[in-house]
Amino acid sequence: MLVVMRMDAREEDIRGAVEKIESHGLKAHPIPGAQRTAIGITGNIGIVEPVLFESLPGVLEVIQVSHPYKLVSREFKAEATVVDVSGVKIGGRDLAIIAGPCSVESYDQTLRIARAIKEAGAHLLRGGAYKPRTSPYSFQGLGREGLEILARVREETGLPVVTEALDIDVLDLVAEYADMVQIGARNMQNYTLLKRAGRCGKPVLLKRGMNATVTELLLAAEYILDQGNNQVVLCERGIRTFADHTRNTLDVAAIPAVHRISHLPIIADPSHAAGKRHKVVALSRSSVAVGADGLMVEVHDAPEEALSDGYQALSPGEFSDLMVEVRNLAPVVDRDVPSYVGT
Repeated sequence: MLVVMRMDAREEDIRGAVEKIESHGLKAHPIPGAQRTAIGITGNIGIVEPVLFESLPGVLEVIQVSHPYKLVSREFKAEATVVDVSGVKIGGRDLAIIAGPCSVESYDQTLRIARAIKEAGAHLLRGGAYKPRTSPYSFQGLGREGLEILARVREETGLPVVTEALDIDVLDLVAEYADMVQIGARNMQNYTLLKRAGRCGKPVLLKRGMNATVTELLLAAEYILDQGNNQVVLCERGIRTFADHTRNTLDVAAIPAVHRISHLPIIADPSHAAGKRHKVVALSRSSVAVGADGLMVEVHDAPEEALSDGYQALSPGEFSDLMVEVRNLAPVVDRDVPSYVGT
């Protein structure tokens, strides 16, 4: 349910509506807008009668929300959300480019790649300190040492850091070091982790599960927003289909679908979708063309020696070429690729 306040509603009217909602054992989520404030209501088990709130001072109308997800819906918030990651905006007109190695392997390796992607025009640095691997014998990441390396590289380059939290045991530590906490595809429906991420105090990048529908992705995001964190970016990273010519199938149709029904920004990860570097550029172009708010691309300066996913990582030179293509394409779809303004 959504309580829409009048344009001339006073602060005390909004507070009064919130108190009334909470007095019924419900959660109130004020959503300031350009012209008026709306208050989302969650936490109800059964039907909540609109008459409870329609006569409150400053209330314009009470609307029943039809979707199973509430807070992520455009019915709750018509304006597109722009997520701020330490000064880098994701959403709106600008395209945000996240790049870096699949795994943090050493300080020197991470610093080299970070400097290369920054020179090419990337805005955020990705790198895994904790790695979810199919085989228990594969490289699992450097853990805390990897987080410390990412923090040192951020000091050197000014690039904000995006890195994954595998479980609730490491979430707080990841949030301490990262500018944005990633929830990976395998954890999209780890609801305990999603709730904790909603309370971690950092923007969250939520990847779509490889077998998840768009509705399931939005419901996963709802868990994070319900804990008070509306700084959430969705990521389409490919889903598992019957196709065998690619690692996953990049569902480009999901991007405009999400924009139509949700105010949250959504980016694409062509690297994990493709599984092969020669497909990454083409999938990047298609993602930008259909309206993605950014890209997340794996880059390694010696991909044949990478400890994980080297076969899908672009070289720094290939990434630089990709950035040229993205800059050329962006104006065609009424987007910009801002220059980096970091230290």
